[in-house]
Amino acid sequence: MQTLDLQRRFIAYAAAGIAGFVDATGFLAADRYFVSFMSGNTTRLGVDLVTSPTTAWFAALLIAGFIVGVTGGALLAQAARSRRKMAVLALTAILLAIAASGAMLAWPMVAVMLLLVSAMGALNNTFQRQGGVAVGLTYMTGALVRMGQGIAARITGRGEDGWIAWLGLWLALVIGAVCCALTWRAIGMAGLWVPSVAAALLAAFADRIRTPQSG
Repeated sequence: MQTLDLQRRFIAYAAAGIAGFVDATGFLAADRYFVSFMSGNTTRLGVDLVTSPTTAWFAALLIAGFIVGVTGGALLAQAARSRRKMAVLALTAILLAIAASGAMLAWPMVAVMLLLVSAMGALNNTFQRQGGVAVGLTYMTGALVRMGQGIAARITGRGEDGWIAWLGLWLALVIGAVCCALTWRAIGMAGLWVPSVAAALLAAFADRIRTPQSG
């Protein structure tokens, strides 16, 4: 994060906010399952296999959908090259828009959730370095680890204030989740149009800053 310029850091924060909004939507709509936090779904899968075997398939399906989204997003990013960020964010916006439409048309929740996990999987391809994920946008464990390590380095005089960038990423996801909770009270699943539009605007912004930089 600390190596990104201000424009790309803004994209990272905005994308994390979108992820927080979408994940909170899935959490509220589908019995506390996640659409971006696959560690949580993996834990639920393990517990459900013992305590509720007949429902364990749902967590497994969400994990599979997330992997499909990551794979599709990675292929798109590779094909888009210098327009990678725009393409990945546009794909995310489209998937979220379809999910929002499906929710308004009363599609089965499993279909909407699969669209959401695929969108979140794709979103993680926004920032890449040497073919891998440079900044995880939909899960914060790594960000918190790097923040803690940065604080330790600062305390011992071996680092600067780079940990603040990781704190900002975490806060962005929290703010997105809070915004979702507030919106949920008013319009429920229709709130999915908010992150869809936000992702589309972010894609347009990303397409305007296609100057060479790592990540």
